[in-house]
Amino acid sequence: MPRSLRYLLILLLVVLSGWAIERTVLRADPVLVTVTSVEKGRVEQTVTNSRAGTVRAARRARLSPEVGGLVISLPFREGDRVEQGDIVLRLASQVPGAQVEVARGELTTAKARARESCLAAEQARREIARNERLATDGIVSMDLVDRLESVAKTREAGCEATSRAVEAAEAALGLAAADLDRTVLRAPFDAIVADLAVEVGEWATPSPAAMPVPPVIDLLDPSSIFVSAPMDEVDSATLAVGQSVSITADPFPGRIFAGRLRRVAPFVLDIEQQNRTVEVEVDFLDPSDRLRLLPGSSADIEVLLQARDGVLRLPTPVVIEGRRVLVLEGDRLVSRNVETGLRNWDFTEILGGVAEGDRVVDSLDRKDVVAGARARVESTPGS
Repeated sequence: MPRSLRYLLILLLVVLSGWAIERTVLRADPVLVTVTSVEKGRVEQTVTNSRAGTVRAARRARLSPEVGGLVISLPFREGDRVEQGDIVLRLASQVPGAQVEVARGELTTAKARARESCLAAEQARREIARNERLATDGIVSMDLVDRLESVAKTREAGCEATSRAVEAAEAALGLAAADLDRTVLRAPFDAIVADLAVEVGEWATPSPAAMPVPPVIDLLDPSSIFVSAPMDEVDSATLAVGQSVSITADPFPGRIFAGRLRRVAPFVLDIEQQNRTVEVEVDFLDPSDRLRLLPGSSADIEVLLQARDGVLRLPTPVVIEGRRVLVLEGDRLVSRNVETGLRNWDFTEILGGVAEGDRVVDSLDRKDVVAGARARVESTPGS
C-alpha cells in the first residue's frame, strides 16, 4: 500500500475515533427541563393597584359629646350592634336637668299670667260695649266710655306682652332641653361599636375648634364596606365605573372576592416623592363578603379590562422578554419568536409562532437552559 494512502487512512481513523469519543464518552448529558404545552383557554387583560389598597367603611362615625362631663352610662360595648337613635353614651346631667325643670316652671307661670292678662282684656272690651249702649240711652256719659276704652287698650297690650313672655319661656325651655340632650350621644345609623376610648367614671371632653381630640366612640356600618386603592396614572384612561374586579385581602390568603368598580377619582394625586396615582373605589358583589373583612385591612384589586375565551395561551413567565419562547423539539431547545395579544400576570395570549401542543420550557432559571442545548423532560415521581 502506498505510504501516502496509509497516512490518509490513519488520519481518517483518528478523526473518526475523536468523533466517536466526542459523541459517546465526552458528550454532555442532556439538560433536564420541565415543559408546559401550548393550550387553549381564557386570557384576561387586567390592571392592578400600584400600592396596597385599604378596606374602608363608607358609613363610619367617630363621636364625641358636644359638652364635657362625667360618663355615667355606656349601654353598649365593643362589638355590640346598635340601631339608629340608640343612646351609646350618657353624661351626668343634674345641672342641665335642673335647668329644664326651672324653665318648665317659668313657662307654666308665664302661661298663667298670660291667661290672666288676656281675660282682663276681654272683660274690659265687654265693659266698653255695655257702657256704649248706656251712653246711647243717655244713662252714662261718653267720658266714661273713653276712659274704659283706654283701660281696655292697656289690658290688651298686657295680654300681648304676656303672650310674648310665654313664647320666650317656651324658647328657654327648648334651649334647656337641648343642653340636656347634649349630655347623651345617639347612634346616627345602624352600626357596630368598633371602639370605646372612655369608661364609666371618666371625664369626656368635647373637641375644641381647630384642636382635634380623639373620639370617645367609633361606630361603623359593616354593610357599607368597600375597598379604596391607588392605580397608576398610566392606567387611568382604561378604568371605568362598572368594570369587574377581583379583590384579595391579606387576612384571607388564596381567597378571591368578586367586586365592581363604583368610582374613579376625577383627578390624579400629585404627592411629592410618590408615583402619581388615581384613587378608585370597589364594591363587593356578595353582601356577605363585607361582613368578613375588617376596616383598615390591606387589600389588592385586579380590574378586568377585557377577556377572550378559547385562545392559545401560555403562562406569562415562560414568554421571555414578552416576545420569544424556548421550545423542546426532539432533544434540542429551539428559540422561537411569538406574537402575543392579551396578557396578565398568569397567562399570555399567543397569536403566532407556536402551535397548540408545542412543548415550551418553563424551567428557564436552570443552568444551561439555552437555545441549541440538548435537553430532555425531567421525569416526575410516578411517571
